[in-house]
Amino acid sequence: MFALVDCNNFYASCERTFRPELRLRPVVVLSNNDGCIIARSEEAKALGIQMGTPEFKCRPLLRQHNVAVFSSNYALYGDMSSRVMATLAALAPEIEVYSIDEAFLDMSSFSRFDLPDYARQMRKTVRLHTGIPVCVGIAPTKTLAKIANRLAKKNPHYQGVCVLATAAEIQAALLRTKVEDIWGIGRQWSKLLQAKRIESAADLAAASAAWVRKHLHIVGARIQAELQGTSCLPMELVRPAKQSICTSRSFGRNVSTLAEMQKAVATFAGKCAVKLRKEDSLASLLTVFIATSPFDESGCRYWGTRTAALQYPTQDSIAILKAAETILAGIFRDGKVYKKAGVIVSGIVPRASCSTTLSLFAEAAPAANARDAKLMQAMDAVNQRYGRGAVHLAAENAESWKPHQERLSPRYTTRWSDIIEVRM
Repeated sequence: MFALVDCNNFYASCERTFRPELRLRPVVVLSNNDGCIIARSEEAKALGIQMGTPEFKCRPLLRQHNVAVFSSNYALYGDMSSRVMATLAALAPEIEVYSIDEAFLDMSSFSRFDLPDYARQMRKTVRLHTGIPVCVGIAPTKTLAKIANRLAKKNPHYQGVCVLATAAEIQAALLRTKVEDIWGIGRQWSKLLQAKRIESAADLAAASAAWVRKHLHIVGARIQAELQGTSCLPMELVRPAKQSICTSRSFGRNVSTLAEMQKAVATFAGKCAVKLRKEDSLASLLTVFIATSPFDESGCRYWGTRTAALQYPTQDSIAILKAAETILAGIFRDGKVYKKAGVIVSGIVPRASCSTTLSLFAEAAPAANARDAKLMQAMDAVNQRYGRGAVHLAAENAESWKPHQERLSPRYTTRWSDIIEVRM
């Protein structure tokens, strides 16, 4: 048996945890630069506020109903997620952190437990330790656990806990689940299935296995088997290595000169290099992209992107930054007003697997790599001790590219100056 534990309206719940006066007040959280709504409390959903709506378009509605609006506080959300996952890890022998607000738990050794009662105890424990409300779905497979969790969240009858243990319970749940709501079924597949009159999870489970394998391939076949109660997706206890790393920002101000864009791209390239070193990996491909506002109605929209191979796989900030500047020079267009840029490193391989450097300059590259590696180690050590950004390359300027966060809440759990004071 698998349990899926999902935090309810996670970002909004994090804001409420330290502001109990918001418990019954509508709450929304905005994306970077306070642009679009990316999280809503149940009260905000009831007002008809849609996910992804630009804040300025629903500003009158927000004011009319006294909605509490927050800038995204990722430092707070990340730390609260860690606390939730640490609490869950103590409640089951194995845990797979699926996302910032979801985790699968292995419940196979709990056959002698009353699972609904234990799930209710899990909800109470997480709420007591972190203040975050969660819903729990338990079923024989991960896909069925996803369905159980959705029912627990959407249907008040379940009171936050849904256990699908018997064939009758599973069949009833499948009949109530639309095919587009099945985990792993995307928009295109749902259209294909609906065209074939496969409209519910029960229909997909009962469909011809040969037809499913032909049109949905191995992924669809696994989903069907999971819906039928056969587990095909084991617990992933070790996070797979990253295939790419991206750092991008929507600018809080307009950028129109090459010099400004160079500073932004250099900053993002430096962050990618730091992430590579944390992964103990090397990258062999580098992509840079820049873009004007998608809402620009003047007809001057522009999206420029280019990918280039690095001279040799590296995690060195200087090498990545130089390559990024070269790529940027080829895609930058004068006269444009840019609102976003980003850097992506890909072709990632473990550093241990690249003991031999392949380069046209094979004699010089190993010595340069060793020297640069020591420099990067020293820089990372200083930043770890004195704070991120204490030492950085001169071309970087992280302070200039901070997003607008006019409604940012305190970092209650990660910054000493923001800890709540209680006076007796």
